[in-house]
Amino acid sequence: MNRSRKLLAGALLALVTPMVAAEDTLQPKVVVTASRVAQTVDSILADVSIITRDAIDASVSRDLLEVLRLQAGVDVARTGGPGGQTSVFLRGTNNNHVLVLVDGIRVAALGTGAFTWETLPLDTIERIEIVRGPRASYWGSDAIGGVVQIFTRALDGPRLSLGYGTHGDLNANAGYGMRADGGGFSVQAGSRDYEGFPSQNENGFAFEAKDHGLENQHLTARGDIRLGAQTFSGTLLRSEGTAEFSGGESDFVQQAVGVALEGSLGDRWHHRLSAGSAGEDYATPAFTTAYASRRDTIAWQNDVRLSERQRLVVGIDHVDEDGENRDTFSDTTVYGEQRGNTGLYIGWHAGFGASDSELALRHDDNSIFGSTTTGSAAFGWRFSDLVRAYASHGEGFRGPTLNEQFSPGFGGLFAGNPDLQPETSRSSEIGLEFVPIDGQRIKTNLYSTRVRNLISFSGVDFQAVNVARARIRGAELDYSGSFADWLATATLTWQDPRNEDTDSALLRRPKQKFTGSIERRFADSIRVGAELVHGGRRDDVGGIELASYTVLNLRGSWSPSPDWRIAARLENITDRDHELAYGYNTPGRTGFIEVIWAPR
Repeated sequence: MNRSRKLLAGALLALVTPMVAAEDTLQPKVVVTASRVAQTVDSILADVSIITRDAIDASVSRDLLEVLRLQAGVDVARTGGPGGQTSVFLRGTNNNHVLVLVDGIRVAALGTGAFTWETLPLDTIERIEIVRGPRASYWGSDAIGGVVQIFTRALDGPRLSLGYGTHGDLNANAGYGMRADGGGFSVQAGSRDYEGFPSQNENGFAFEAKDHGLENQHLTARGDIRLGAQTFSGTLLRSEGTAEFSGGESDFVQQAVGVALEGSLGDRWHHRLSAGSAGEDYATPAFTTAYASRRDTIAWQNDVRLSERQRLVVGIDHVDEDGENRDTFSDTTVYGEQRGNTGLYIGWHAGFGASDSELALRHDDNSIFGSTTTGSAAFGWRFSDLVRAYASHGEGFRGPTLNEQFSPGFGGLFAGNPDLQPETSRSSEIGLEFVPIDGQRIKTNLYSTRVRNLISFSGVDFQAVNVARARIRGAELDYSGSFADWLATATLTWQDPRNEDTDSALLRRPKQKFTGSIERRFADSIRVGAELVHGGRRDDVGGIELASYTVLNLRGSWSPSPDWRIAARLENITDRDHELAYGYNTPGRTGFIEVIWAPR
């Protein structure tokens, strides 16, 4: 970082640090992802972040990557611009070690085990809950690094928006929602047409001097109706389009639909009966491949209050998965497989005096790789209304993907292995939260994770086998909140994710990361702010070391009347040339402006 950028980072940090803010200012009090039931933020024995719709609107971002990268312990890598393959690493774990839910529905692709973040439009999102640390004892497979749950948007009235930006970025949305005492509904449709820029540079293996863009159409709908003591609800998310890359393009369709019946079955008994279906179709004509994933889930959960500060969470869920890989040139099936998984879980939450505790246990029975049992324990102590600490230990696992189990490989090389066992993990964490005065909050966390039986294509003829090991140590410091008309956040992350077999760093995950944002409100009509993201050096494929980078973004909005808002965003205003993946470009200095009509 040169002298001017150091001064810029120091100035922003100096502004942010004194204005450490309250959790209540920036995020709602209730979280449901940590233990599958409603809990207040200050009672959860885990590190949780919430990104509200107000925070998304204030960012004026069009890209989920820009929102997630501001969070502590979250690293992102993308091969090119919007539409490029995107990886999200939570606390140094792999991309497929993060369980991603949309309205409670699992949405990762069965072929890779990872969620295609690049196909999810930011306009469809109402709120994001990020829970760090293993959650397998409640959610089962994939939640080694944590859980990211995305809740689809809920409108209350009409809304229209139209935006345009650099690289021919055209974005339009229209929707309507209504609420009454007995229920409500919300529907929104949108489209994005992004002309883009060359995704690779001269170092890329398939560099071509042409723009690679994204076309996307999306629909979200949700509704609910009261039926006595019960509420029946439904949600729908559908996103489809075409993403271009060097050498070709991919057509995608991603959909998640769910229904639920929940309510009280007694004075102390609350239940939720739900069913969901998620699917992803991904076709790449240049590679003559097409993948299709289908996942159907049914679950019944019960929350029983034993006393004012004791409760049991008991549930069962069953998942049927169906995946197919086709060769579109010969119109033949490379593989088509099905599998099922049934999970039983129980969690006990108890508070005694100044202490809180939680025990959870889950047993999964999979039709392919057999049974897995995971548990977790956490204990917290509130020293005063201003200070609390907690410690936790939990187990996690990731079941093999269909590609890892059944792919025939390439001429017999890099083939799958149906005898693979799940990857397993053990994690420990210590957390401390401090509220020095009303309207301020400081969080710090220390954690360690060990992963065993990692799947590696290193067997005979490079077949998939369980041999690799990883160890991750890390620390996070998080400031957030408000002061008068100012809002500010700052995070500092240190981590050391390593392959224990080779003693090498895990790829594309920096050891150090700093993020900060600051915003000033003028009355109710003007908001202006800035964001700073600094990522340290990190290793990439082929022994390449990616240089550190610092990116500064500016944002602002003006409401000339209560019904209208004009918002603008400038990204990478210093035009910093950097790479999130070796051989792939990132946007230089770009801008975007949007006009929104939303009567209050």
